[in-house]
Amino acid sequence: MQSLRHLLPSAGSLIVFEAAGRLSSFTAAGRELGITQAAVSYAIRGLEDQLGARLFQRRHRTVVLTETGGRFLADVTLGLSHIRKSAEEIRGRAGGAHVTLSASTAFASFWMMPRLQKIRDDLPDIDLRIQTADRDVDLLAEGIPLGIRGGAPADWPDYNLLAIADEEICAVAGPSYVARAGRPLAPADIASHQLIHLEEPVRAAASWRDWFRSAGVNNAAAHRGLLINDYVLVIQAVMEGQGIGLGWRHLTDRLVASGLLVQITDHVMKTGFAYHVAWPKNRELSADAKTVRDWLASQ
Repeated sequence: MQSLRHLLPSAGSLIVFEAAGRLSSFTAAGRELGITQAAVSYAIRGLEDQLGARLFQRRHRTVVLTETGGRFLADVTLGLSHIRKSAEEIRGRAGGAHVTLSASTAFASFWMMPRLQKIRDDLPDIDLRIQTADRDVDLLAEGIPLGIRGGAPADWPDYNLLAIADEEICAVAGPSYVARAGRPLAPADIASHQLIHLEEPVRAAASWRDWFRSAGVNNAAAHRGLLINDYVLVIQAVMEGQGIGLGWRHLTDRLVASGLLVQITDHVMKTGFAYHVAWPKNRELSADAKTVRDWLASQ
């Protein structure tokens, strides 16, 4: 009797086949797996030779599963799903019950930090690990279950999304700046004050020009003022009285409520976008990750 080693295809070829079948493209499969289209084609050809059956029909710029390939894909997908789930459970038990959340430094500083004690109280058996980055990392490639993403759902087609906050932006200043320079009464009055600008290097972000336009002030000659490429530093400069900055309300409302910041005018820019907790569509979350996801959304 032949051993399983000779009867079963290699795990690598099955992973390549699953990606190619799911995406109906050798090129897209190679992109997802980090290999060339030629390597995908070679792996599929070897798998077909080993099985003695055609799995794909090659067409111009696309591939289509044969009937045999379709049945095999269903079995391979189910098998790999079980293996992955089991491996994740074993890894989770070995490393303890922890869940990693990817977020910007600003979200971690101003949204998560004030809630850390609450999440410890509410979820005492889960160790939350916060991983910050100046870009939105690929959660699937990095093996991270959860991330915070801003924008519209269409911006993140590969993720499931659960909204946690609408994107609303107001003008904020430190109490010392208001005491020294006065408090503008209308959006147009702000243009003559010292402004602090966020120069976001990676993520798209609203500017002072956008904010003035949303307030109906189309010709505001906003002073250039201070330019900073890190939002945490923007808010720190605002609290130190260096000028007026834009406050994303899900990050700054607590600072306003505590008196560390002062909202300038009642105008709030509503972009129509939101911030979401995100997780890859093709990866099932662990029970602990689902619990953290739901806790984030409930806040």
